[in-house]
Amino acid sequence: MTSLWLKIILCPLIIGISSLLFPNVDFDTFWQPVLIGLVLAAAGYMLEKWLLGKNTKTISLFADFIASTLIVYVMSLFLDGAEVTFLGAIFTAVLLTLPEIALHNYLVNSGRARKTHA
Repeated sequence: MTSLWLKIILCPLIIGISSLLFPNVDFDTFWQPVLIGLVLAAAGYMLEKWLLGKNTKTISLFADFIASTLIVYVMSLFLDGAEVTFLGAIFTAVLLTLPEIALHNYLVNSGRARKTHA
C-alpha cells in the first residue's frame, strides 16, 4: 500500500514538473496533470502487483515506461488545451520511471513484491 500512496503523490507532481521542464509538454489547467497522474498511479500499482518480482525488475520497469508513455500521450489527446507530443510523453515517462527504480528495489528487497511468477 505504501507504493500506491507514493505513486499518488509522485505521479501528478512529476507530470507537473515535466510540464515546466519540457516545451513539448503543456497542460492548460492544474487538474490535467493531476488526473493523468492519478491514472498513472493506479496503472503503475496494478502493474507492480501483476509483474514485479525478484527476477522481473527490469521487465517491470520497461512495462512502467511503456505504459507511462502511452497513458500520458493518449490521455493528453482527450484533454482540452493539453498539448503533449509523443517525444514529450517519452521524456515525461523517463522522469516517471526514475523513482520506480528505487521503489522496485525497495519492494523486492523488503519482500513486498511477489517472489515467483507462473
